[in-house]
Amino acid sequence: MVQTKTDLMSTIVSLCKRRGFVFQASEIYGGVGNTYDYGPLGVELKRRVKDAWWSRIVTARNDVVGLDSAIIQNPRVWEVSGHVGGFSDPMVDCKKCKGRFRADKLEDARCPEKPSKVPGQCAGELTEPRSFNLMFKTHVGPVEGTGAVAYLRPETAQGIFLNFKNVLESARIKPPFGIAQIGKSFRNEITPGNFVFRTREFEQAEMEFFVPPAENDQWFEYWRKERFEWYVDLGIRRENLRLRDHDSDELAHYSTACSDVEYEYPFGWGELEGIACRTDFDLKRHSEGSGTDLVYFDPQTKEKYTPYVIEPAGGIDRMALTFLIDAYEEEELEKDTRAVLRFHPEIAPTTVAVFPLVKKEGMPEKAHEIEAMLRRSRYSTFYDEKAAIGRRYRRQDEVGTPFCVTIDGDTLEKDVVTVRDRDSMEQVNVAVPELLAWLDEAIRNWKRVR
Repeated sequence: MVQTKTDLMSTIVSLCKRRGFVFQASEIYGGVGNTYDYGPLGVELKRRVKDAWWSRIVTARNDVVGLDSAIIQNPRVWEVSGHVGGFSDPMVDCKKCKGRFRADKLEDARCPEKPSKVPGQCAGELTEPRSFNLMFKTHVGPVEGTGAVAYLRPETAQGIFLNFKNVLESARIKPPFGIAQIGKSFRNEITPGNFVFRTREFEQAEMEFFVPPAENDQWFEYWRKERFEWYVDLGIRRENLRLRDHDSDELAHYSTACSDVEYEYPFGWGELEGIACRTDFDLKRHSEGSGTDLVYFDPQTKEKYTPYVIEPAGGIDRMALTFLIDAYEEEELEKDTRAVLRFHPEIAPTTVAVFPLVKKEGMPEKAHEIEAMLRRSRYSTFYDEKAAIGRRYRRQDEVGTPFCVTIDGDTLEKDVVTVRDRDSMEQVNVAVPELLAWLDEAIRNWKRVR
C-alpha cells in the first residue's frame, strides 16, 4: 500500500499510542505541549536503542569509558561554557494569533489559525527577531533568589569536560580516548514538534573523544563514518540516510568541522546525529574559569597539550522515532494488508512471542515453561494465548517482534516447536533443546528485507 508522507507520520503516531509505545504526558489533564511518556513497548525500544549505542561506543571498545554526570551543575559551568550568554534561538511573535516561532525555522512551523500556511504567510504580522535563551531555570535550596538560581542541563557534554581530569587519573587512560554518557537534557524549545523529534525534555547519547591536536582530522573522519554505519547496521535503509557537512557559516566559532547524519523523515530531511570537532575550546574555557589545569602530559614524549575533541551526539528519542519510521511497512497479502515493523532483533521491544496453539491439552503449561526459559536467557518475551493463531501473529508483526514460537501437539510428543520469522513469515520446526542456539544464530545473521 502506498502512503503519502503525511499519512505515514499520522500512522506512526496512531500506532505508538494504540500499541503502547508513546503516550501524551499528563493526558488526563489536557497534556503539556509536546511532552510525552513512553509506554511498555516504547520504554523497551528506548532501552534497547541505548544498549545498542552503549555496546558499540563503550563496551566493544577499549578506548572509551562511561560517565553519569549530574543534571544540575554549578551555575558557573553554564556561564563559562557560553550557554548563559549565547545558548539561544531567534524568536518572533505573530501579532494576530500570539503564536511564537523560531525565526530561522519558519518553514517548519504552521499558523495556529491557518495550519495550511506558515507564519508570515497568513494575515498576521511578525515581530522583529529577538534572542530567546533555551535553558530552563530552577532554584536550589529553600529560598528563591538570584543566589539560588541553577539550570537544568541543556546537554550532557559539559559534565564530561568537567570530569576530564578525574577520568584521566582514575581510569589510567590516555589520548586518544573517549568518555560517553546517556542522560536527560532539557531545552525550552520555542517551537517543539513533529511528535518526539523535537521536545523540551529528551535523552541524549554523547561521547567526547579526546585526541592529540595533530590527530584531529583523522579521528573526525573515523567517527563520521562509524556513526553513519551504526544506523545501517541496525537496519536503517542506507538510501534514507545521508551525511551532510556543515558550511563554514554554520559552524560554531570554535569548531573546525561538523557533519550531520540526516534521515529523510516524512516531514523532510532532518538531523539524526551530529559529529563535531570542538577543538580544545571547552577544556580551555573550564580550565580558565575554574583555575584547574585541564591539560594532558604525555610521559613518553614529554609533550604537554590540551586535547582536541571529536563529539558524536544524538538524541535517543529521535533515534527511536527514526527506527520506528524506517521499520514500518504495509504489505499487501492475498487476503489482507499486513502492518509490520521490521526492527533489527537487537532493538525490537520484544524478541520472542510464545503461543500455545490452543488453551488445553497441556499446551499453555508447556508454553509458559518455554517462555520462562527464553526470558532467563536474556530474551525479551511476550506470552499470548488469546484469539486465533493468525491474529496473534499479526499483533506481533505490528509491534516488530522478530520471532514467534508456537507450542502444539508436536511439542508435547516430540519436544519440537514451530518458529515463525516475522519478515519472511516462514515457519520452521526447531527442537526445544536447540531453540536458544537457533535464535542466537538467526539474530546474528539478520539482514533487512528490502
